[in-house]
Amino acid sequence: MEKRYPEIFDLAKQYLDTRDNEIHTRIAFSFALKLLSAEGGDERVVLPAIMLHDIGWKFVPEDQHLKAFGPHGNDKSINRIHEVEGSKKAREILDSLGYDPRLIEEIAEIILGHDSRHQPLSLNDAIVKDSDKLWRFSKEALELDPARFGIPPAVHAEWLKHQIDKWFLTETGGRLAREEQRQRALFYGPPKKDRTEGRRG
Repeated sequence: MEKRYPEIFDLAKQYLDTRDNEIHTRIAFSFALKLLSAEGGDERVVLPAIMLHDIGWKFVPEDQHLKAFGPHGNDKSINRIHEVEGSKKAREILDSLGYDPRLIEEIAEIILGHDSRHQPLSLNDAIVKDSDKLWRFSKEALELDPARFGIPPAVHAEWLKHQIDKWFLTETGGRLAREEQRQRALFYGPPKKDRTEGRRG
């Protein structure tokens, strides 16, 4: 690995103290390593991109975050702010470290559409998108997300299961999501029928 990866993350952390983004980023990073190993891709692009992809939330007031994501969050304009500002700040961070300008350009472009752009620009982009979404299937996410969304964990886990075929762009991403989902389902069990009103549709 490039010795600069720890430096990149050290500079990113000051922007990751909102929305549990530091733990989200660490887990997404671990999934990115697995995807790179199985799918290929350029770690010099993917790893900085996943470390920096959500730093833009620092530029969105925290009381506005849940308007942009989650079961009741559909404000694309707020979500777009975090992409645009995150891409700008990522350029600044990487430039300050003397990172290769050609790699900076690709990283910034990936961050600029990591949520809003549905079709990936490249394998690197697909790996970043899949790593980001795989977080949602992790043990940590299933402890955090249902609480902040006000949804029973079993209901949320069941909903996630039905998103796998729609969300994942790589074969490995889908496989890892199914593995994680099975582990969560074993722990939480099926949702109770009288609480299915909390399921997202």
